[in-house]
Amino acid sequence: MKERFQKYLKANSHIRFDLKAILFDMDGVLYNSMPAHAKSWQQTVEELGLKTNPEEFYLHEGRTGASTIHIIFQRNFGRDATEEEIQAIYERKSELFVKYNTGETIPKAREVLDFVKSNGLRPVLVTGSGQPSLLDRLDHDFPGIFSPETMVTAFDVKIGKPHPEPFLMGLQKGGNLIPNQALVVENAPLGTEAATKAGIFTIGVNTGPLHDNILKDAGANLVFHSMQELLNKFPEILEITSLI
Repeated sequence: MKERFQKYLKANSHIRFDLKAILFDMDGVLYNSMPAHAKSWQQTVEELGLKTNPEEFYLHEGRTGASTIHIIFQRNFGRDATEEEIQAIYERKSELFVKYNTGETIPKAREVLDFVKSNGLRPVLVTGSGQPSLLDRLDHDFPGIFSPETMVTAFDVKIGKPHPEPFLMGLQKGGNLIPNQALVVENAPLGTEAATKAGIFTIGVNTGPLHDNILKDAGANLVFHSMQELLNKFPEILEITSLI
């Protein structure tokens, strides 16, 4: 594992790590909400008379809702959606998401966040979500971890993942940091791509149905298969980054 960190430093022209913050995605990392997102997107699109499959929305995970809708409209109609269409479609998708989402957190997510804080690092949320029903539960499910000052959501960004803007903003909210002062924890290829473009060492936690290679091809420096596995490896990660 040490070689992955050394390779990152060399490729990004950094001398060493100086960790101050860990940037966390939300859906699929902290909450087991991606099945509900995929199901609600699929049903919404099929209600428009269009064909799709749930796995498509795991690939779109991290995009703004408007961006996802534009992609579907371009594929089927050869044009972007209008503002009125975006509003109606996203309202329907959000209605279905509330119906299907269980609110279940990812096992050991809380323990990972507690470990990060207990080691003097700042947890920062970087999500493409704009679902108020999910964002409002963060303080209930993970009390004392995040504040508005340490959260980047769909309401903050103009472009969204896979553009690096959300993670560059996450670095700012982490304390005006530079890339070698943070790590990213992501489960989605677009989020991984965004973090990589922002120049940050990215840990993929593959909690969904996509193959590991999709995360690796998007730039993930490491890939684990659960937050438990990440929790087990985090002491070694912090030791490595403190020594090189």
